Amino acid sequence: MPPRKIDVDAVTHSGFGLAEQITIGGGAWHAHEKHQVLYASEGTLTLDIATKRWLLPPQRAAWIEAGTRHAVSSTTGASLRTVYLARSLARGTGVDCRVFGVTPLAREMLLCAMRWGPSGEKSRTRSAFFEALAGLALEWIAAERPYHLPVAQTPELARAMRYIDAHLEDATVEAAAKAAHLSVRSLARRFDAEVQMSFRDYLQAARMMRAMEILARPNSTVTQAAFEVGFRSLGAFTTAFRERCGETPTEFRARCSKGPS
Repeated sequence: MPPRKIDVDAVTHSGFGLAEQITIGGGAWHAHEKHQVLYASEGTLTLDIATKRWLLPPQRAAWIEAGTRHAVSSTTGASLRTVYLARSLARGTGVDCRVFGVTPLAREMLLCAMRWGPSGEKSRTRSAFFEALAGLALEWIAAERPYHLPVAQTPELARAMRYIDAHLEDATVEAAAKAAHLSVRSLARRFDAEVQMSFRDYLQAARMMRAMEILARPNSTVTQAAFEVGFRSLGAFTTAFRERCGETPTEFRARCSKGPS
């Protein structure tokens, strides 16, 4: 992923927008002193922070709190519309990162923000627009969707999670414990203590995250996604997907198939 061509924190405007194309690959860990709203109009992103890994599918956006260390990567490439906001426009949110659905209003405002880049003159219209966008963003992030996985805090649990991620179709707790060099009981305690999830819950969440990535690819199918993450019943897959993502796999696939705006 190529480095940014501008110094975000050197921009003096209270708000500005950037349209970017992200290539396949991973970016370096970094932080900046502005809040960031990251909108993926096409493609899928993975957004990492210290304690969570977020999936940012098409037509979803992420709020990244100022000062939050993060890294962005993509296995598909992505078309982005990114808005940066001064700390003064949104104070004390208590949120490091949230992913939310892009409503029609949010979409139009994020696209309109591209009118004002990092350069250009200050104006009352510009200032009022980004102040309003920041206020609305605080409402948008209240409608969070669970598009994230917890991050392991010890090498043992990290090994177990890597095993699970590589064997979503047929992962078992016994094999995950063996990969972690732990007993099954010790692994269960690690999941509970470090990420407040059971092995089964983590496996289900990881399966849904991977399914979303698959469904976001061109020419993918719901059947393909279901089978690749270990489901043999489309009905069971649809039920599990709807419970976690708030929509059916077919609805998600149709939304992801829309071209960039």
